Amino acid sequence: QVHVVESGGGLVQAGGSLRLSCSATGRTFSRYHMAWFRQAPGKEREFVAAVSLNGETTNYADSVKGRFTISRHGALNTQYLQMNGLKLEDTAVYFCAARSPTTALVPTTTAAAYDYWGQGTQVTVSS
Repeated sequence: QVHVVESGGGLVQAGGSLRLSCSATGRTFSRYHMAWFRQAPGKEREFVAAVSLNGETTNYADSVKGRFTISRHGALNTQYLQMNGLKLEDTAVYFCAARSPTTALVPTTTAAAYDYWGQGTQVTVSS
């Protein structure tokens, strides 16, 4: 089982950068695909980015490609989301998610496939 906690959210001007962190407990962190999702007010939760258990394969939503980078540090049981070139539409609560061990090589973009979720961290982009 994995328990995840997000940090790093805040208020930033459009065009600025933030780095989100997600710390995970559990000795089997390296066996979990990890992902970020976000939810804006009045909208459904949407996929942002995912990284495979070995960190070699990543997946991004089209809306963040080229601006966001997901990574993980196995020894620290932490994953990161570096967000550059932030836009007003990136404003949302960002959630870290972990998927139980699977044979899938590519991390999925489907929220229902992820078993463990953090409480979320607010990212607000201002003009």
